[in-house]
Amino acid sequence: MKKIAFLTAFLEMLFAMGTGASVQPQKNFDLQRFAGKWYRVGLAYDSPGFIPYRSKLTISMGIVEPKENGDVNMTMWTSKTSGCQRKVYIYEKSSVPGVFNYYSTRHKRVKDVTVVETNYTEYAMVFKHKKFNKEYTQVALYGRTKRLRADLMEKFRAYAKARGFSRESILTPPPAENCPSSGK
Repeated sequence: MKKIAFLTAFLEMLFAMGTGASVQPQKNFDLQRFAGKWYRVGLAYDSPGFIPYRSKLTISMGIVEPKENGDVNMTMWTSKTSGCQRKVYIYEKSSVPGVFNYYSTRHKRVKDVTVVETNYTEYAMVFKHKKFNKEYTQVALYGRTKRLRADLMEKFRAYAKARGFSRESILTPPPAENCPSSGK
């Protein structure tokens, strides 16, 4: 009986490690303090399908709006060649504060989103995870402004490298010219 319990615990641990569960959310995460305008000023992404788009990436802006049930509406504005694109994502709360799930209509998969670190007034690091033929992760750096201190940018790069991202997959894009992130 002990062997079965040990084997079950071991398999659960392996499963958790494979799903990005080793990523810990911000301690005492406060969704109300996290709400509001954020700019995505950094991105680390390891998907081979993203490589052709790296040079086109610009700073994007998002609005985090908590709902009464603890879910979040996340509205993002991203610059495209055809103009500014607005998308609304619904992040469903999980049993762990700072951890959300959402269904990606593009990938037809559920993705996990974890706020790993924030000081609420200046920056936030967010970890996204999905399984799609293999495991893909993404780390994004958000700021309340379009420019962050150099130490925060370096903290983001170090965190992404520690998660296994190569230097080439860690991006700090320029501002967009045709979206709210440009201030227009």
